[in-house]
Amino acid sequence: MDLMRIIPLSEGTFTVDKTKLFVPFDEHEHELQNRPAGSLLVEIQPFVILTSNDILLLDTGLGFQHGGMLQLYENLMDNAINPSDVTKVLLTHLHKDHAGGISKKNSDQIHVLSFPNAKYYLQERELEFAFKKGFPSFIIEELGALKNSSQVVLLNDDKGIIEGYIEYGTTGAHSPYHQVFWIKDGDQMVFFGGDDAPQLQQMKHRFVAKYDYNGKKAMELRTQWWEQGQKEKWTFLFYHDVKNPIYPE
Repeated sequence: MDLMRIIPLSEGTFTVDKTKLFVPFDEHEHELQNRPAGSLLVEIQPFVILTSNDILLLDTGLGFQHGGMLQLYENLMDNAINPSDVTKVLLTHLHKDHAGGISKKNSDQIHVLSFPNAKYYLQERELEFAFKKGFPSFIIEELGALKNSSQVVLLNDDKGIIEGYIEYGTTGAHSPYHQVFWIKDGDQMVFFGGDDAPQLQQMKHRFVAKYDYNGKKAMELRTQWWEQGQKEKWTFLFYHDVKNPIYPE
């Protein structure tokens, strides 16, 4: 059986500080020390995976548009994938940098789901929390299309299996209802940890991040996943890693 095809869909490199605004960063033009104190340098990087059964999209980026077209659409089409061919959208959580491309405005200026033929999988408790919490972490206007849609599968369990080969688990680490995914196709296992496991260096070094809901739990889970993944030869996907989106490549 052919291996899963994994494609990072980079939306660029940004800095983000306590204002939670994502400011584009170009290492050839900008200096990190000129950004506000405490600024983090991050990639924004959804993934598309072609499996034996599906075209999976993992998180949906910032939702930026170029000339009226979602950057996410452009990135997919640059890889010969029509957005209408995406069959499943797997959402770790609904922070704006992971959920911005969930919906887009139609000709009536109403937000509709961006992937018309896909099922969207997310935690129901995460959706409720997003609407309760609101701005600046969540853009409610963009998330409204998730409500009362036949395309949306609201998960209620802390762990489970989607169509026999996608495992999910709710962690309560980066955010209260954040979930992670294991995707198994043949002999290959792909792990996507979203913001629980955003960068390769965070897997290798034990530290508690102040921006996590439960930093100690996130640290412990990263250690656990890294050890297990090394033994079982997982492929790790890192949403915010500038240099190592897929490990091992």
